[in-house]
Amino acid sequence: MSHVALIDPAHTTPDRAELLSQVHQAFGAVPHMFRAVANSPAALRSMWGSFGALGGGTLPAKLGEQIAVAVADRNGCDYCLAAHTALGRKAGATAEEMAAAQGGHAADEPTAAVLAFALALVEQRGHVDVAQVQRLRAAGFGDEGLVEIVAHVALNLFTNYVNVALDVPVDFPKVALRARAA
Repeated sequence: MSHVALIDPAHTTPDRAELLSQVHQAFGAVPHMFRAVANSPAALRSMWGSFGALGGGTLPAKLGEQIAVAVADRNGCDYCLAAHTALGRKAGATAEEMAAAQGGHAADEPTAAVLAFALALVEQRGHVDVAQVQRLRAAGFGDEGLVEIVAHVALNLFTNYVNVALDVPVDFPKVALRARAA
């Protein structure tokens, strides 16, 4: 049971309803996470705006979803793992690619470098070393890519914390976590 109300898009304030309508248009429904975050219109604007901005960035959608499942698994977020596994599949990833990403692995070096960096950001609370940055650069990522990777991780930390702390019920096909958060 969620620790906060799941806002009903049909029975809420106009500002919330407008944002939730945009979410509905994008997903064909309003996932529980957005309904929980809608308790704060400011937080919902922030989250929805971040998803939109990063969706228009230089990192491909598939890579963004691979980052999301790696971070979700590391943080023990059942909700985000389920949601981003489904979204990754829609973005063209195979089931095997998403399962590998969940463990922080990929067959190609650019994706493997990104996932290793993303998990290092989470585990080391941002205190990554120069070798980790150099691995990304060697894999073809410049300053713009580096900043976007950090932004993807930060957005996923926000959504992980919302879903775990507020016990938001999962409304995507469940995926088993590999590693429980320490």
